[in-house]
Amino acid sequence: MIDVVEIAGQRVGSGEPSYVVAEIGINHNGDLGLARKLISAAVTAGCDAVKFQKRTVDVVYSAEELDRPRDSPFGTTNGELKRGLEFSQDDYAAIDEYCRMLGIAWFASCWDEASVDFLEQFDPPCYKIASASLTDDALLRHHRTYGRPIILSTGMSEIDEIDHAVDVLGTDDLVILHATSTYPSQPPELNLRAIATLRDRYGVPVGYSGHEVGLAASVAAAALGACMIERHITLDRAMWGSDQAASIEPFGFQRLVKDIRAVESALGDGVKVVYDSELPIQEKLRRVGLRRVATAN
Repeated sequence: MIDVVEIAGQRVGSGEPSYVVAEIGINHNGDLGLARKLISAAVTAGCDAVKFQKRTVDVVYSAEELDRPRDSPFGTTNGELKRGLEFSQDDYAAIDEYCRMLGIAWFASCWDEASVDFLEQFDPPCYKIASASLTDDALLRHHRTYGRPIILSTGMSEIDEIDHAVDVLGTDDLVILHATSTYPSQPPELNLRAIATLRDRYGVPVGYSGHEVGLAASVAAAALGACMIERHITLDRAMWGSDQAASIEPFGFQRLVKDIRAVESALGDGVKVVYDSELPIQEKLRRVGLRRVATAN
């Protein structure tokens, strides 16, 4: 049983506050200025980290897929879209500098080995393995060569596939995220009880990566013991982009973090006591002769 993993100097796991990640992903639409605004919004909301996505486009996608017609602000093919969404070396250097200035951790999900190698220059606190990459054994092993904590997302995966991925990765410095890979996800398909199932099965910290509309399920996940809550962040859900509709706007993210922290405080330690604040009410409302002296902790 591995109860806690340390990420960017913070303990993530049993008995610790949920580590809240604002996934910027590709919601920046290839615009560094927009990325900075999303980072600032995450900081204002009280998030612990922001996350991006990194791909070597010609490795991740086939030539046929890149040539497929697809209209976007970047052109008329899928390749033009995918390339338009990728940040450059200078862009990531600017992101790294901006996050350090604002005091927020950042990392990325890397979809190929070269992207992992590229991100290493920025000394990330961890790596995220996207649900789509869970069955890519070579990529999983390559992540482990750098010895950093791994966050493994489990959307669209059968339990035997997750078993195999955990066998490949090992359980050291591993956090697993329960997820449903539809954008947006519908409540009957969120299956939040799987958080406990995964935690019991693998003995590692388990969190939740949500793609639903609204905040309630993510707050419930925290109440069910999710050690990490990851949600996509956007400035406007109506913006162009495939992930925007399943994302949360800045004010909503502030509410999400506030509600998660309130729930964590409200859960308490499970020991039933009479609080000092209750004693005057007890004195006032209990019938004379039926009151007992209570010791409040």
